[in-house]
Amino acid sequence: MTTGHSDTIFSGSIPEIYETYLVPLIFEAYAKDLARRVRGKPISRVLEIAAGTGVVTRAMVDALEPNVSIVATDLNQAMLDHGASVRADKNVDWRQADALALPFEDATFDAVVCQFGVMFFPDRPNAYSEALRVLKRGGHFLFSVWDHIRENEFADTVTESLAGVFPADPPQFLARTPHGYSDINEVASDLRKGGFTATPNIETIAARSKASNPSIPAIAYCQGTPLRNEIESRDSSLLKYATDVATAAVSERFGAGAVDGKIQAHVVSIRA
Repeated sequence: MTTGHSDTIFSGSIPEIYETYLVPLIFEAYAKDLARRVRGKPISRVLEIAAGTGVVTRAMVDALEPNVSIVATDLNQAMLDHGASVRADKNVDWRQADALALPFEDATFDAVVCQFGVMFFPDRPNAYSEALRVLKRGGHFLFSVWDHIRENEFADTVTESLAGVFPADPPQFLARTPHGYSDINEVASDLRKGGFTATPNIETIAARSKASNPSIPAIAYCQGTPLRNEIESRDSSLLKYATDVATAAVSERFGAGAVDGKIQAHVVSIRA
């Protein structure tokens, strides 16, 4: 499966909205869990790919020893710039990089980490091959992917609501890309194609996504992800209206006050 070009564009106001709304809504709990898993490994240098605005980067800085070096990379410079502005950490090097062609020497990292990024890679086996190449022998590749959209209630609700706004061509970004790589057998197969020979450890972890009001999930998804690109490509004047429709749908399903929905992801760990 390949992703459309607009699925990988995080620019304009998306990085700020992403950090403000989406990070606390769905990313922080999994980031702390992933950092805890990295902490259990003997490491001195970590590569993070698809780091976004740095929620896992910051979690690893907090969890790991201060002498551990972290190189945080992303395809989108705008996301890195925003992440670097959130907090300055001396042991973090922010670098623009394509996960399919990493600009690093072979066997230079003890761990490669990626939270909810591999779904966006147009050639996942190639990306896995690159992760394997830069890992030291015995090093660990740890990453997470979202489960099916039906297991992620806010994303599912927002997607269904937008079908009413654009009935002729419903935006499917959330189902297609973030939640489009949920088959763990496909993940394991792609790792083998990328050159990994060990058996991956894959855990399915459910959590709760909470917000103080229904507008937060609507804004997070409609304006803080490339779903915004899909909406605006259909009719740029309808972004606010689409967000309002999504807000109403979240309110109808979860209530008009504080909202609480299920989220679920697979966390994968494999040795080089």
